[in-house]
Amino acid sequence: MTPLDLAGYLVAALMTAVALWRMPAALWGDEEDKRRRALWGCYAGFAAALWTKTRAVRIALNDSAVTDLAVLIKHYTATIAILAILSYIVAIYGRYPDAGAVPRHVRFARTIQRVAAKASVATLILLTVLFFTVVDRSVPSDRFVADHAGQWGATLYMSVFYLYLGTASAVCAYQWALATAGAGLRHLRVGLGMMTSAMFIGVGYTVSRTLFLWVGVVDTPSEDFALKFDEITEAAQVVLFALFAVGASIPALSRGQRRAKLWRAQVELHGLWSELMTAFPEQPFDPPASLARELTRFDTPADLRVDRWAADIADAVEKLRHYVPDTLLPAARAAAADGTRADGPDDGRAGPLAEAYWIKAALRARSSGAPASGAATVEDQHATDQDGEVAWLVRVAAAYRTVTQDRAEQVLARAVSAASAESAQSAADTGTTARTPSLEETA
Repeated sequence: MTPLDLAGYLVAALMTAVALWRMPAALWGDEEDKRRRALWGCYAGFAAALWTKTRAVRIALNDSAVTDLAVLIKHYTATIAILAILSYIVAIYGRYPDAGAVPRHVRFARTIQRVAAKASVATLILLTVLFFTVVDRSVPSDRFVADHAGQWGATLYMSVFYLYLGTASAVCAYQWALATAGAGLRHLRVGLGMMTSAMFIGVGYTVSRTLFLWVGVVDTPSEDFALKFDEITEAAQVVLFALFAVGASIPALSRGQRRAKLWRAQVELHGLWSELMTAFPEQPFDPPASLARELTRFDTPADLRVDRWAADIADAVEKLRHYVPDTLLPAARAAAADGTRADGPDDGRAGPLAEAYWIKAALRARSSGAPASGAATVEDQHATDQDGEVAWLVRVAAAYRTVTQDRAEQVLARAVSAASAESAQSAADTGTTARTPSLEETA
């Protein structure tokens, strides 16, 4: 197997992987999301075309009852993929009001897409007719262009396909170059830039191979030159599809990073959320389940679940404020300062650790039967938005896992003692006799 053959398998596998990755969103996504369906159709079509170009598949098909069948199937699937990619270009521009002004490049893309839909049908019919009539298929070929160099029938057949492919590549290169220049996000600009480069390679590929075929009709090239030219242009096409597959996937990878971040947030928050929801079972929509079960709930999007958990935790903390004295927060801060000092520089861990001590001690107070009273002070979160709140709670949850039950009880006892002292001092100031309250009464 030559390096070019190996590269062919790799790029076919890459395009297939991308097609499978994007398939669920295309098949089961929003019915109005034409963009995802069009892009997936492009991936699937090119994946099928690339597999027909791999050595094992093309030899098996070319040696079948229909000689050179791999070539016809490859061009069928590629034509469909090209139509899908032109539909994708139109879909990404979205909708414009009927009475409003439509930008020129959008009107151009829509016109090309309408023409391409009709041209694709004509191209498929013409390719089929030429393939079975004028193309010399007396001997199965391995490298179709190289093996048929100098034959006018194969030249005419390939010229029809290259005209369609080259025009579509030029349109894509033009549209994506404009989109790259106007892209505000870095990952989107990089992805569009790679796709634009792929389309420019596509234009060069079709022009060079068309010229090679027609020049060969006049002056038949040597077998060595034809094979070398075919290998060079095929290598360029491998680079083309690699750039296209990776470039089209980069914007989706940013969303994948977002999903991974949400998944990690669920893993981090689950212990804290589950313990609080067990204390307040009437609060969550569904009773807390195991982490594995929560991560495999597909009826709720991950971002909505994380936001809901954050709200549940905040509501539970608000309820716990009624079971503890104001002195619990200073006691929790003192315990957090002691803990961070023992581990080295603070580096911002004291705040989340103080909140973790407060929650653990407050749950202990409530479970011991402390009656509800006024609302105590809690740790400031310093979050300005939902993502900031989730990030804060993730740090609190991480600290919460390090707080032992014994340590939480010590913090609670210190807070109760401080509350008792404040009560005694207040009673002394007013000239009354103070009774030392129990833990439940003070809490």
